[in-house]
Amino acid sequence: MNRKTLAVLTGSMLIGLGSPAVQAQTLYRSVGPDGKVTFSDTPPPPSVNTMAKGAASSGGAASPGSALPYELQQIASRYPVTLYTGDNCGPCASGRNLLNARGIPFAERTVNTPDDVAALQRMSGDISLPFLTIGAQQIKGYSDTEWTQFLDAAGYPKTSQLPPGYRAAAPAPFVAAQRPALPAPGAAAAATGGASGEPTVETFNTRPRPAATPTPGPNTNPSNIRF
Repeated sequence: MNRKTLAVLTGSMLIGLGSPAVQAQTLYRSVGPDGKVTFSDTPPPPSVNTMAKGAASSGGAASPGSALPYELQQIASRYPVTLYTGDNCGPCASGRNLLNARGIPFAERTVNTPDDVAALQRMSGDISLPFLTIGAQQIKGYSDTEWTQFLDAAGYPKTSQLPPGYRAAAPAPFVAAQRPALPAPGAAAAATGGASGEPTVETFNTRPRPAATPTPGPNTNPSNIRF
């Protein structure tokens, strides 16, 4: 190849790199189920969590069902957070605000009925609200300092890492009363002796947890907290 030919090819490459078609190319960032991040100019399948960068990127907010970042998913899986609240409870609102401001994904259970109160008594040995669980840890009452210590010890980020379109699930009653499926007419009469009325089954809206470990006092060094 002579110098004249090389110069022509080099000039063509520079023109191509500076053309609008190349500059407008979209780069796709995809996150796999294992948290691995890859970049490609080819759109991935719809099942892959993606974010387009470049000229085609709109910079819009994520959808309401946006998945949590991988690291936050791992923490929330190991140490799920559940907040138990009641009506007209100022400390409950303060605790909820702390969790929301810090971007903690949590479930909220309301304690408003006698069945709810009895269930809370059986689980925590008390009926005071708010009541917070972080994994196996149980925290009675609201304390900004204490809640922050436990969240730090569990590894939750200090600032929100939630995607823009994230929406938490709506609060649900602690105890949900469900009616079982209707039995056959003959079986119902035999079981109840002809009496009317159907029994109810209580379902607790809470995750199974290992036995709780003692909670530290307000002055305990948070580094000594163990989960």
